[in-house]
Amino acid sequence: MSFPWTDVQKKRLSELNSAAVYAEPYFSTEKVRDEAFKKEEVCLVKAGKQKLNTLRTEKKRPTLCEIESQLVSALTAQSFVQVTTPVIMAKSMLAKMTIDDQHALFSQVFWLDEKRCLRPMLAPNLYYISKDLVRLWEKPVRIFEIGSCFRKESQGNNHLNEFTMLNLVEWGTPEEQRHERIGELADIVMQAAGISGYRLELTSSVVYGDTIDVMQGDLELGSAAMGPHFLDGKWGMSCTWVGIGFGLERLAMVKDGGRNVRSVGKSLSYLDGVRLNI
Repeated sequence: MSFPWTDVQKKRLSELNSAAVYAEPYFSTEKVRDEAFKKEEVCLVKAGKQKLNTLRTEKKRPTLCEIESQLVSALTAQSFVQVTTPVIMAKSMLAKMTIDDQHALFSQVFWLDEKRCLRPMLAPNLYYISKDLVRLWEKPVRIFEIGSCFRKESQGNNHLNEFTMLNLVEWGTPEEQRHERIGELADIVMQAAGISGYRLELTSSVVYGDTIDVMQGDLELGSAAMGPHFLDGKWGMSCTWVGIGFGLERLAMVKDGGRNVRSVGKSLSYLDGVRLNI
């Protein structure tokens, strides 16, 4: 007979960002298992306290905040202009993204009333302001936004109900350069975040159709699309473009070697990847 981690032990190890919880080890007796759990917990608590002390005495800012600042610096250095748009979004804006009552994403939206919701993505607002910026500025027009988005996501280790998105878009990219440009922009972001070993992978999205995802292992860190696109006409847009969206919490988790995205997000229970009840 063998004994795996109990559900309580697995929950605690997951909170503490332990790799052992994913290894699913089996032990010869309950006593051996419980002793192994205690030893692992003590090590993780010690490491957590050391990390909190480093945050207090050296870093001063969580990795999530550091990455945001690094991305702003890297993108503005590449002639991208940062914009800020409202968190509250009109239902009609989502409808232009094909997200109506029948869409798979509709039930994940946090609705404030019949006509307004918390934005589940940044793209509708960027589309909205782009139609004027493309008219006012010479192309290429490069803009980006970093801000909170909200979805009723599954409660796995890679999903959050409130998460931080980076969306960047470049209007007027020559059609023959679009694929190459997506690779260049992905590299700018990943270098700024301090992450290597990623790959680009062709896939599809329920909103954008064909996409190019930025992957590390089995984890999607970002997703890119290009235009002209079937959504463009709804916003009065007609020029070529490329764009990428990244989840900053996933970038922070990968950079810090974490295994639980909740630990690096906006939280009352965690700070910079460390569970506070240690």
